[in-house]
Amino acid sequence: MRKDLERKIGSTIFERLNATHMSDAERETAISAMLTADLLVDAMTWVTRKVERLGARLFLKPSLKH
Repeated sequence: MRKDLERKIGSTIFERLNATHMSDAERETAISAMLTADLLVDAMTWVTRKVERLGARLFLKPSLKH
């Protein structure tokens, strides 16, 4: 799972976290916070897209037939 997250977010962030002087527990907390933030952004993006699609269906422009 960590490798998937590293590929998605970018290895430079993980390199910076590993280079920073902190304990292993703090490092894991920082990585967990990054994962949580990434999940929240993905969720908000998903909700935004769904609302846009719903709005497009609800407020259809009348066609020439009507």
